[in-house]
Amino acid sequence: MDAFTAGLLQRIKATESDLTRARDEGDDFLVEVEQSELDDLRRLAAEHGVEVAAYSV
Repeated sequence: MDAFTAGLLQRIKATESDLTRARDEGDDFLVEVEQSELDDLRRLAAEHGVEVAAYSV
């Protein structure tokens, strides 16, 4: 795995964690922010042929 893929997957994992935390805390604004960031990261991954689900644990 190259550095770009590793970095992107790390950012996706961190954002998913942040999104979960925001949901658990009931912070609707932060949920929207984190979901938007996650959508952008997943779009970026798709544009570069990175299969996010293949690396999910």
